[in-house]
Amino acid sequence: MTRRLDLAMLLLLTFSTGMVDAIGYLGFDKVFTGNMTGNVVILGMGLAGAEDVPVLRPALALVFFMIGAALSGRILGDIGEAWHRRTTLIFGIVAAGCAGLSLYVGLVPDPEIGLAGTIFTSALSALMGAQAAAARKMKIADVTTVVVTSTIVGLASDSRLAGGSSVRWVRRLLAVILILLGALAGAATLALNQWIGIALVAVMIAIATIIGHRGQKRAHAEAAATVPSNA
Repeated sequence: MTRRLDLAMLLLLTFSTGMVDAIGYLGFDKVFTGNMTGNVVILGMGLAGAEDVPVLRPALALVFFMIGAALSGRILGDIGEAWHRRTTLIFGIVAAGCAGLSLYVGLVPDPEIGLAGTIFTSALSALMGAQAAAARKMKIADVTTVVVTSTIVGLASDSRLAGGSSVRWVRRLLAVILILLGALAGAATLALNQWIGIALVAVMIAIATIIGHRGQKRAHAEAAATVPSNA
């Protein structure tokens, strides 16, 4: 039951990643803050001199994503696959950080322009890197929260059409659909205001954090209840 709960939470975070990437790409000068593969491609085209393709923000997004992932990995250490209080700490920081960025975007005039936009995309990339590192520690196959290319490959290559057994096809399909729907939702929020989408992301991550933390406490309580008393 605990692993199913972890899977559900990571699928929710996959949806939120679709939102932040749509907001970053459409609202902040073609920058992905969750999917670093997209940033690498954009950076390559920009360095080649392609017209209207940014270089600075994608490069900084890559750097800060790695910094966030490194710090998260350092904090988490060797905690294993189960949800840990350090997992709660990381996701809590990410949720609080996204809430702070939504406030930042709501208060700063023209937050997508110049230094203000660069600060936003860099900070959000660091948070997404921390989240991705925490999700990776949980080792839920085919759900990384930040990229679905390998998931699509697995979905197709292991399908019955390809002579496979269609292993884990439900979660793979859900991951693809949810990141698509997240991008749709993120793009829709831009029509209202930029801060709204980030605020919704903060709420989703906070919900996942609370559910995961409570699930961990319940699992520990159940484990303690099964230990024979020495009395």
